[in-house]
Amino acid sequence: MMDKKVIKLLNEQINKELYSAYLYLDFSNFLASKGLDGFENWYKIQAQEERDHAMLFYQYLLNNNVEVELGAIEKPVREYKDVMGVLKAGLKHEEYVTSLIHTIYDAAQKAKDFRTLQFLDWFVKEQGEEETNANDLITKMELFGSDPKGLYMLNNELKARAYSAPSLVL
Repeated sequence: MMDKKVIKLLNEQINKELYSAYLYLDFSNFLASKGLDGFENWYKIQAQEERDHAMLFYQYLLNNNVEVELGAIEKPVREYKDVMGVLKAGLKHEEYVTSLIHTIYDAAQKAKDFRTLQFLDWFVKEQGEEETNANDLITKMELFGSDPKGLYMLNNELKARAYSAPSLVL
């Protein structure tokens, strides 16, 4: 039987992952309005990944005979005014999600819930990659974004990104 606190946190994480997808769709929508279809694509794929993450948590709970409790998904608040603002908001959000995963990991560790710890290991690694990708995007924007040709090339690079479903086995 799973620890009640761990169950609560895992259920909450489903909501947080779906919010992340919603937030990234908002980023994608904003970037589309600026004519940056590559940036739009990058965040649309981010949204797909976040939905998949939510479903991994969902399925994990079901696989452990735990009822999933779905909550309302909050509307994202647009606190950015330009492309760099979006990128920095993306990094800040990934750092927040990392802290959420660490909180669940800590609770599972205290409960000696080794199955959940093993499940979360993939998310710990994934969050490291997400933060690196967000940082790299900011660095590229700082280097090339103020030059129209550089921005065009960066936009084209991001347009080439293709979706790949996560390979976590539950």
